[in-house]
Amino acid sequence: MVLYHHGAAIQASAIRKGNTFVARACILEEDGESTSLGNLGQFANQNSAYQFAIRSATAFVDGEPLPRSPILGDPTA
Repeated sequence: MVLYHHGAAIQASAIRKGNTFVARACILEEDGESTSLGNLGQFANQNSAYQFAIRSATAFVDGEPLPRSPILGDPTA
């Protein structure tokens, strides 16, 4: 699903990896610049990962620091 925040299109996702879910987000700004925030952290359930991806993307669009992810392992491993 694509969400819009201050004119930017946000595509948040939660991808299953083993017994956890990895939060990811991509952003397309009004000027056409796209940014992938990549793997944002691992979560115990899909909803938590998805919500974290949305919080991270909206913080990025607003120019705020990204929230800290929980420590459940290295999402890039």
